[in-house]
Amino acid sequence: MKSVKIYSTPTCPYCIRAKQFLKENNVVFEDINVAADQAKSDEMVKISGQMGVPVFDIEGKIIVGFDKEAVKQELGI
Repeated sequence: MKSVKIYSTPTCPYCIRAKQFLKENNVVFEDINVAADQAKSDEMVKISGQMGVPVFDIEGKIIVGFDKEAVKQELGI
């Protein structure tokens, strides 16, 4: 199983859908709330070049936004 992190906020509808998608596909992931952690927010901007959420980090592959097809391809599902 690949290491998956998702940088998100609790109120972002795309983040909620993205996390639900991961759960439905039994993907274990680390949920990083960038609204509550400025250091993690800065980390997200550094790796993605973006301030928008969600941002996926799948074994170092960065996917900005909930691009379901890109996530499925990267996870092999």
